[in-house]
Amino acid sequence: MKTTAIDKKTLFAYLEEIKDPEIPVLSIVDLGIVRDIKLNDDELEIIITPTYTGCPAMDMIATAIKVEMATLGFKKVKVTHVISPAWTTDWMSEEGKRKLKEYGIAPPNPKQQVCNDKLFAADEAVQCPHCNSWHTHRISEFGSTACKALYQCDDCKEPFDYFKCH
Repeated sequence: MKTTAIDKKTLFAYLEEIKDPEIPVLSIVDLGIVRDIKLNDDELEIIITPTYTGCPAMDMIATAIKVEMATLGFKKVKVTHVISPAWTTDWMSEEGKRKLKEYGIAPPNPKQQVCNDKLFAADEAVQCPHCNSWHTHRISEFGSTACKALYQCDDCKEPFDYFKCH
């Protein structure tokens, strides 16, 4: 395949094939960690932002990106890690949030609510991804990874991870 014939939209479609090593139902595009793609003469630069600074999966993701792009014929691939602005769950695709729930991980919720025209931070109401109950409680601030918290449903009694909003 000639690399000159590939545009950004096509490259994003190829990056959809790269799954997050910690949550294999999500692509790196679903997660919103792919910030930009730059085609500079004979070099391809892909800019990514970790969900958390120091995320251990980022090296694996960068390697997967380089391998995938090499299979498309790119000889020079640069993966740039950018931490500012910090990643936010707002960058996740709605499709990604749906995939999380189907996988058994509660997707992120907005942390703020409006009451009597005043904006305030509220305790997060987290819906159980198994039975859809809102009667849940946090067991631990950290789940299987730093980007998740551990919850339990008070109705079905199942424990589950919640992808923290930030």
